[in-house]
Amino acid sequence: MSVGADTVEAMDPAIEAIDLVKRFGDHTAVDGVSFAVPPGSVLGLLGPNGAGKTTTVRMMTTLTEPTSGTARVAGYDVRAEPDQVRRHMGLTGQVATVDELLTGRENIRMIGGLYGIRRRALEKLGDQLLQQFSLTEAGDRVVKSYSGGMRRRLDLAVSLLASPPVLFLDEPTTGLDPRSRSELWEVLRGLVAEGTTLLLTTQYLEEADQLADNIVVIDQGRIIAEGSPLQLKQQAGRASLVITVGDAADLPAAQDLLRRTGAEVFVDAAARRLTASADGLDDMIAVAGWFRDSGIGVDDIGLSRPSLDDVFLSLTGHRTDESEEVGA
Repeated sequence: MSVGADTVEAMDPAIEAIDLVKRFGDHTAVDGVSFAVPPGSVLGLLGPNGAGKTTTVRMMTTLTEPTSGTARVAGYDVRAEPDQVRRHMGLTGQVATVDELLTGRENIRMIGGLYGIRRRALEKLGDQLLQQFSLTEAGDRVVKSYSGGMRRRLDLAVSLLASPPVLFLDEPTTGLDPRSRSELWEVLRGLVAEGTTLLLTTQYLEEADQLADNIVVIDQGRIIAEGSPLQLKQQAGRASLVITVGDAADLPAAQDLLRRTGAEVFVDAAARRLTASADGLDDMIAVAGWFRDSGIGVDDIGLSRPSLDDVFLSLTGHRTDESEEVGA
């Protein structure tokens, strides 16, 4: 049964950062970060290297003590109740933590034993997780022989042994090929559909766009924007109409026609392409009608919205991979 939006808003947050600050000597890595994540949703924590994403996650998962402020995970305070926090969350870091000299199944047994899961229940749970993460055939092979995508899937599987309601994923698809990344996305969507709450840090803008219900953009330790992917894209600017004419000789007439929108028209003669800002689908439909009636041959017409890369560039003046590696 799905939970209505009003009901979700009325629930206590599954994850909450409350004015988190972390200093290393004179350097402030995280500077007053606050946000809340409703149960069963995905928050994307987006920013370049050195923005403070990993430090924020380390504070929220009790791996490092905040200088000031606090956080709550599944209702438990990370400073006052760290043991309870650890019992109610899973963490997949940037580097896989599984033992490459053990098989996949042996890794599950080892980690499950640390959780105190009984042997018989652990065998059944291990089989379920290996199947869920498409690792059944590889379960009895040493992890050293796994591909990068398989290792990440196993790392995620062992983090779910205790069935945590909250899962932190720190750049989980870094270094994966596009196919492995897409497969992991499908696994994560399945977890959310079953009620798990995810906090995902990433430099991949497409990843945040694909998975996140809400995005927090962090740069130099501070939150500089927050909203859904669509809301952030709208902040970056209007959509653009992009029209490719069939004959370059028609470009002047096409430019005059497109100027009827009242927007400035940009022409790329080599590509036979014209671009103008637009409010949305209604503008595209109207312009398509004008071109149909004009007799100008059109190869393609479309509406291009700002990407999250455009959002980040407009907010910070640089892209996600152009920052110094300081206090990630």
